[in-house]
Amino acid sequence: MASVSSATCLSFRTSIGLPVRIHNQAKAETVEKVSEIVRKQLALSPETQLTPQTKFSELGADSLDTVEIVMGLEEEFNINVEEENSENITTIQEAADLIEKLVEKKN
Repeated sequence: MASVSSATCLSFRTSIGLPVRIHNQAKAETVEKVSEIVRKQLALSPETQLTPQTKFSELGADSLDTVEIVMGLEEEFNINVEEENSENITTIQEAADLIEKLVEKKN
């Protein structure tokens, strides 16, 4: 049995009773903007491959770099990312998903 718990999440149980949650992923445009900001903040070369699954730590980012990335995202998208949310952002996809959630909430 499936139930829609929000506009971005589908929850259900498998045939053996295990819970499963499927989250809609952020739009490609949002992921691309996040990638551009990450590239700029970390001074990455154009040849550096970035995917939605790229972890900031894989790119050499430390906690200060992550704070600067979040600040760049806040400025670009005109949002405010709470500290507890920013601590959970480790990949480009996670950042993009959070941005869309905050933009939707703001509107």
